[in-house]
Amino acid sequence: MLKRILVVAATMAFSSVVAAQVGTTLKEGTKATVQKSEELGDRAKASVESQPDESIDRAKARMHKAKAHHHARAAKEAAKEIPK
Repeated sequence: MLKRILVVAATMAFSSVVAAQVGTTLKEGTKATVQKSEELGDRAKASVESQPDESIDRAKARMHKAKAHHHARAAKEAAKEIPK
């Protein structure tokens, strides 16, 4: 009986760790997608605006691209931490 309780407790602990890693992976992946879409929106906006506004939107697009890259890398690292 004690072995069963220990096995169940160990299984629950293991599954909570896996769930936390999957949650982190999904969260970072979602952030990367949002940043990428904001980057594309700013690029599209920059393509139809006058010169001063265009440079501002291009700078914002570069910022979103960098953030998307960061979140994608964080999601990849979190996915590596998920036990097989």
